[in-house]
Amino acid sequence: QVHLVESGGGLVQAGGSLRLSCATSGIVFSINPMAWYRQTPGKQRELVAFITSGGATDYADSAKGRFTISRDNAKNTVYLQMNSLKPEDTAVYYCNAGGYSLGIYYPDHWGLGTQVTVSP
Repeated sequence: QVHLVESGGGLVQAGGSLRLSCATSGIVFSINPMAWYRQTPGKQRELVAFITSGGATDYADSAKGRFTISRDNAKNTVYLQMNSLKPEDTAVYYCNAGGYSLGIYYPDHWGLGTQVTVSP
């Protein structure tokens, strides 16, 4: 059974930083593409960043230059370093283990999410 457990969310002032972690089990992590999504009430869940098994990354325009996704295959964990946070980054952030083909990430297994709140 696949388990994804996010941690690291919280309340931070605008301009601050947070690092989210997602510990995984039940997948062969080293060969699994991983991603972070976020969702605010009333809006669709949106892709923030993904990382392939080979370490290639891509980001939403809103995250480029501020967020960094990384993975530690020895720890079966994926991270999202978020810098220069803005109030509009406030959301529930979800970890995802999915697939990747021809430049497109396909979501599959979800974590329960971690709340990130950025105050003005």
